[in-house]
Amino acid sequence: MSSKVKPYLSKRLQDKIPYPLHPLADLAANFWWSWSSEQISIFRSIDPQLWEQHHHNPVKLLASLPEERLAQLATDPHYIKRVEVLSSQFKQYLEATDTWASREAPQFNAQQPVAYFSIEYGFGLCLPTYSGGLGILAADHLKSASDLGLPMVGVGLLYRQGYFHQRLSIDGWQEEDYWDYQFEELPLELCQDENGETLTVEVQICDRPVKAQLWKLGIGRVNLYLLDTDREDNEPVDRELTHRLYGGSKDTRLAQEMLLGLGGVRALRLLGYEPQVYHLNEGHAAFAMLEVARSERERTNQDFEKIKETVRLKGVFTTHTPVPAGHDTFQPEQMERYFSSYWTQLGLSQQEFLALGKKPSDEESSFNMTVLALQLCRSANGVSRRNGEVCRQMWSELYPDRSVDDVPISYVTNGIHPTTWTAPLMADLYAQYLAEDWVNHVKDEQMWAKVEKIPNREIWWRHQCLQERLIAFVRNYVRQTRQKRGDSAESIEAAAQLFDPDVLTIGFARRFSSYKRGNLIMHDSERARKILCNPERPVQMIFAGKAHPADEKSKQIIQELIEWSHHPDIKNKVVFIEDYDMHVAEKLVQGVDIWLNNPLRPQEASGTSGQKASFNGGINCSVLDGWWCEAYQTAPEGKGFNGWVIGEGIQGDDKDLQNKVDAESLYRLLEEEIIPCYYDRNEQGLPDHWIGMMKASIKTIAPYFNTHRMVEEYIKKVYLQPVNTPEPIAA
Repeated sequence: MSSKVKPYLSKRLQDKIPYPLHPLADLAANFWWSWSSEQISIFRSIDPQLWEQHHHNPVKLLASLPEERLAQLATDPHYIKRVEVLSSQFKQYLEATDTWASREAPQFNAQQPVAYFSIEYGFGLCLPTYSGGLGILAADHLKSASDLGLPMVGVGLLYRQGYFHQRLSIDGWQEEDYWDYQFEELPLELCQDENGETLTVEVQICDRPVKAQLWKLGIGRVNLYLLDTDREDNEPVDRELTHRLYGGSKDTRLAQEMLLGLGGVRALRLLGYEPQVYHLNEGHAAFAMLEVARSERERTNQDFEKIKETVRLKGVFTTHTPVPAGHDTFQPEQMERYFSSYWTQLGLSQQEFLALGKKPSDEESSFNMTVLALQLCRSANGVSRRNGEVCRQMWSELYPDRSVDDVPISYVTNGIHPTTWTAPLMADLYAQYLAEDWVNHVKDEQMWAKVEKIPNREIWWRHQCLQERLIAFVRNYVRQTRQKRGDSAESIEAAAQLFDPDVLTIGFARRFSSYKRGNLIMHDSERARKILCNPERPVQMIFAGKAHPADEKSKQIIQELIEWSHHPDIKNKVVFIEDYDMHVAEKLVQGVDIWLNNPLRPQEASGTSGQKASFNGGINCSVLDGWWCEAYQTAPEGKGFNGWVIGEGIQGDDKDLQNKVDAESLYRLLEEEIIPCYYDRNEQGLPDHWIGMMKASIKTIAPYFNTHRMVEEYIKKVYLQPVNTPEPIAA
């Protein structure tokens, strides 16, 4: 922690709980508690119902416990021992000095770390700072940086209402709810100095000085600082700037990105950090490099062109999406209103400033945040091998003197944080058969090869237990949502009939966007119904996901899916889980048999949900795009070895053809390969061939598609390689 920040959260909690429970306060104040089953259990076991009611928030849980329950815990020797053991492990974790990064990247230290900027982070239900995959990846990145001992500091925004909560009307139309969160009840600390004064930074938004106060989250050894403008000394319009993630107008988005970039760099400076590397997770944070340049110019009094190379050496940029909507652009007149007093501080004219974000083919001369990031960062990468290829093609016009293959955009394939997403039952299995400390060797292929030694019956009963848990969760969740919506008593009671634990279960859950094709299975709805309703070999499907509030087309896809799920033949075999979040995602990836992924090629940047399923024995069925291009392996006879591939690799502008070909491929795979494989049982009732594919999925995917490998790769290939790649010359 920066020496300028005075911690208080742990002390505040200790004042409310008996002395033997004081270590719980330290645990609650750091999100380290969230990434293993035993750590979470130390809070959940206190009062499971209250834990769910408070959305997995240990601070609010401890603060709301009755005095009698606290006294019971404080006099329970078994529980006190658990607390002491976990507290000792936490202390050893924080104080460890012999870490991977201390050996491989000693150049970084607490005051000169890697600074990681992201507009969203997904750490848990209680913290409203994420909407989907970008935020989950950012959180997993920080967790693995902590596990590896890499000195890193995170920067983001703190949203009063976060992303919306999805509510489905009686006819299946998505509606949005926003909740106000009380930051004082969350695992956060308002940054204060030794005199108790709140630490703030100021950013000029148009002609208004806007103050943002800083909040700190402990993420293991890593600190994450979030900026919040909801202060009484700001104008009402400015207090609302950090109310909603991805909400509001273009002006709101621009102001948020100014706060993240300009304000974030100023916050780090205020806290005493001198980052050696600024890692921009998507273009939202690209203004950070402008502030680095402004500070450098102020320090050296040199022209912008002379300091530009110094600035670029500090910047690295990760781009995630080949979809145009994923790259923020702002009109020149909008940039003039917001930056007219800023470009002069850089020593630039208006034209020179706007050129930093100009894409040559853009006739409207919009200011493109991705172009700005490419201009001011020495390194750029996509998030899978295929995505790197797509990004090089997409941005090749910025490098007209180079072939597409030589465009300086590389790739680092995404992964997942192992202990966060692996079910306790599976983690226990790995501890028994692979290594007791398997997570410390998560990249070891030889260790994962030992999966083959796990008895089929052993891995299968654990998978079945997780599937039964998923189905119980689905039934209860659907019953509760139907009650809240005011459905008929018959519909509410029918939730108890949903699904069968002995039936092949397919999961599809992600942000709903038209290119992700959540309704591909419905392309031939009659054929799909026949597949699902086969009396001897039935199939059941779980859907979940949110459409952006302004995306009417994707809302319609959700509505069509829900209408289809109400068909009498499949009403107990297809369900849409509303208000998709990390908790729902955890249950799905740990309990389904098949993880389905069928976006239009080549629009999948990476995808990580299928990786999570693989750690839990799930098998992927996906188009060959994103991470699956690297992970998919076939058996010698040409059939799926660790999963299945949908389609023939067709891509282009003919979406109808792609839909037709891919839907036919999906139906054929289900009818001829997936369903027969699942229901082919031996004398003991075990699907040996299916279990063989489960093991193949685990042993081929787990060693590589994890964030420990990913962060190590960033360190070796990006953070420690200050090779200044050519800047765009056509912008």
